[in-house]
Amino acid sequence: MDCLISFADVMTQKKFETCIAQFDYPLSSKANNLAMLSHYIHTKGNGDINPYQKKALSLIDEILSLQENVEIDSSNKLIVNEPEFQYNLFSDLFEVPFPTPRNAELKYIDLFAGMGGIRVPFDELGYQCVFSSEWDAKACETYYANFGVVPFGDITKIHAEDIPHHDVLLAGFPCQAFSIMGKMQGFADTRGTMFFEIERILKYHKTPYILLENVKQLVGHDGGRTFKVILERLSDLGYYVKWQVLNALDFGLPQKRERVIIVGFLDKNDCDAFSFDVPHIQYNLSSILENDSKVDKSLFASEHIVKRRQEQTLGKEVFFPSIWHENKAGNVSVLDYSCALRTGASYNYLLVNGIRRPTSRELLRLQGFPEKFRIVVSHQDIRRQTGNSVAVPMIRMVAQNINNVIKSKKHGTSKAQRLKEVADA
Repeated sequence: MDCLISFADVMTQKKFETCIAQFDYPLSSKANNLAMLSHYIHTKGNGDINPYQKKALSLIDEILSLQENVEIDSSNKLIVNEPEFQYNLFSDLFEVPFPTPRNAELKYIDLFAGMGGIRVPFDELGYQCVFSSEWDAKACETYYANFGVVPFGDITKIHAEDIPHHDVLLAGFPCQAFSIMGKMQGFADTRGTMFFEIERILKYHKTPYILLENVKQLVGHDGGRTFKVILERLSDLGYYVKWQVLNALDFGLPQKRERVIIVGFLDKNDCDAFSFDVPHIQYNLSSILENDSKVDKSLFASEHIVKRRQEQTLGKEVFFPSIWHENKAGNVSVLDYSCALRTGASYNYLLVNGIRRPTSRELLRLQGFPEKFRIVVSHQDIRRQTGNSVAVPMIRMVAQNINNVIKSKKHGTSKAQRLKEVADA
């Protein structure tokens, strides 16, 4: 059957907005209905892992009913559940750089997903994402363009029972509340309370394996009391935990980005078997930089800024290639790596060779994203999204080590509770 309609068309079709408004599903916004539909199609409508199968099929019926040349009959649900038909109907969901692995043995959920940095390594390992959540609309655009899935919205409004069973929970929960660049309010900031949303989901699902990421300041925030609360809450839920502060510089990336990685296991033997394996790969700034002649002229600093930077570096060793970093005190350092990418930094705090800002592709390379990663939003949005994202090679190492632990048990399943029972046997 020829392609009837693309998912991108559905996202902008006014008539379809009216159709989905009638559904009383708890995730009752336009975005969440589209999220439900895209997740359903990618997971092949498997009812075992997909609590929203019935509603998704109804949505597909509505889409088909909008097509003047299609007759809907009682067998439609059987037809739309066939993978080949689904591919033809929504081919743009699959024609993405990082399509969801099919028939995966192990499932995961991607919370506070951002642009998908934590997801990439698990997709590479053949895991299947059965649920993702992200509230920022522009980040969702990037996520959809690269993974073919619309993330669900605000996690605080999603019931734990509406999240499919899964084996691994991933969460780069908001870090601004703990960051030295913010006000360091921690749990007093609403963003700091997002950990308790993770706790709520873990309490319901008893997910066997977890991977959490945050800024290194979380460890020492409020004299260490904030981090202690997090570790105690995980322990109360039955998790054995290991954590370590890792630096992107050790993973072959020319960016000093220190992050605390927390891994948790319901099985103590799994926790004992896991280790952080820091590779200490040499980084090379020149490998990520583009030729100045190919860089958009809008990214070059003004003559005033360039002259000021030159004055601020008088008497300092200047070399090329380099990145000139201006800190909050106004001091400028000439380095062979980038300081940590930030979302709220001044536009000129990082200057390549003291004359221009990094391009969107260079920002992605600084975080270790594959070259095929699509850029579909503005440079300003990419600056913000990469500043909020993770160093992909760092997560890749942790993911591989978690995978080694899981595979050594040889009992992966999409039912987290059954996996727990086997692990506890």
